[in-house]
Amino acid sequence: MFYKNKTIKDLLSLVPGKRRLGMYRFLPIFFCIGGVMEWIMINVRIGRETFYDVYRRKRSEREYQQKIADGLIVLNQPAAK
Repeated sequence: MFYKNKTIKDLLSLVPGKRRLGMYRFLPIFFCIGGVMEWIMINVRIGRETFYDVYRRKRSEREYQQKIADGLIVLNQPAAK
């Protein structure tokens, strides 16, 4: 089922640090990829919003709905005069 592809094996062997770090030599690459993804999520706007703008808005909406469900906020209550 699993077979070794020589091209992939040769490509992976080009990454330095095999003797010192072993299979962990790929961690800095993935760390950098994660950092770039985080930077994109914070700074790149798609339309008018970033990822975190959407996250904060959705979290606020969920908290509001939970307060309504708990009875802390009553909708359509007449205003006091």
